[in-house]
Amino acid sequence: MRWRAGVPSFRRASLLVGLLGLVLGGCMQSTLSPSSETSFTSRDRQLLAQAPYGQANISEQYRRHIVDYSYKERPGTILVDTDARYLYYVLPGGKAIRYGVAVGEEALAWSGVATVGRMAEWPDWIPTPEIQARLGPYPERVPGGPANPLGARALYLYEGKKDTLYRIHGTNQPEYIGQAISSGCIRMTNEDVIDLFDRVKPGATVVVLAPGQSGWGGAVAGRRS
Repeated sequence: MRWRAGVPSFRRASLLVGLLGLVLGGCMQSTLSPSSETSFTSRDRQLLAQAPYGQANISEQYRRHIVDYSYKERPGTILVDTDARYLYYVLPGGKAIRYGVAVGEEALAWSGVATVGRMAEWPDWIPTPEIQARLGPYPERVPGGPANPLGARALYLYEGKKDTLYRIHGTNQPEYIGQAISSGCIRMTNEDVIDLFDRVKPGATVVVLAPGQSGWGGAVAGRRS
């Protein structure tokens, strides 16, 4: 996943989309959205009960919020602000759901406009040769489950029919939400990625802002509901 050597057409498009969204139109109001288990399947409940981590103390600013959203992206679009550690799911009526995320260095290596080409529940993880060399050894394939670093859900991003190798997925390390970490793509808590997964449609547009394109997402003003 190395797209820095040149600017492909979809990345140029992302710069245009990003410019449309970079002007802050006043203070964005937000309301804390309580976590819900209504989207959990029986398998989710069973596997999350076996999670090898405790309840993470996530700062309120990185917990799920409903926010005002006055930019150009259509409802159903995902926008990822890697600098601010936020992911937005755009709703109708000038609103969006804002989720806190952890950003790994693989996420910082890619930006642009893609589509959700594949979606998976409790996906298997296949470590790349690079990850094996740097962080392994790992098995060739790690089965899905609560100890799997991809967590409860994964969205696989494509440009046309080509896999960008960029993922939005859950995590077995929720304590890192809101931080930059050494590896991985965009990580969400398992509760949040389940919520997002149930809202997203295959083929949905995903806009990933390049580092340095932020400046508005982190300025969202939050308040408790």
